[in-house]
Amino acid sequence: MNLNDAQKQQVSAWIQQGLKLADIQNRLAKDLGIHMTYMEVRFLIDDLKLTLKDPVAPKPAAPALQPPAPAAPANTPEPDDFSGEDALPEEPEAGSPPPGEPAPGAGKVSVEVDKLARPGAIVSGKVTFSDGKSAGWYLDQFGRLGLMPKEEGHRPSQADVLEFQRTLQNELARMGF
Repeated sequence: MNLNDAQKQQVSAWIQQGLKLADIQNRLAKDLGIHMTYMEVRFLIDDLKLTLKDPVAPKPAAPALQPPAPAAPANTPEPDDFSGEDALPEEPEAGSPPPGEPAPGAGKVSVEVDKLARPGAIVSGKVTFSDGKSAGWYLDQFGRLGLMPKEEGHRPSQADVLEFQRTLQNELARMGF
């Protein structure tokens, strides 16, 4: 559908106001009596060589000055950052040992690789943590590692997750990944 110059100027003004495509679509129908699909509105914006404004995110308040965090000991290995959002626990579990000390039973993590990967994964398998609980794992095409615990709500200790990542990396390297 072709718009006249006044209508084009009105659309341009709406974009300057920061309206989104859906809002422009509604205003076209309500104010101008022009009914367009969302995609047609998108094409109209492109044809008019207009650019939608990104919403301005509120700026966070400046944090108070805090002393710098103590540096990690030089002998603590840094894990590779190939884990998914939920792979590492956000907080240490209650009763977990202080940082730097291995968890009880740490080092007893076993990893198995599936012969046929799960749908949507490059490689997948099963992991059994030191507490005896197991989970499915997968590595997707974007390199994100995900865990699917068999027991709902189970969160392995940070030491187990780190051992799992090291063991998995070694196993996948051995297999040629």
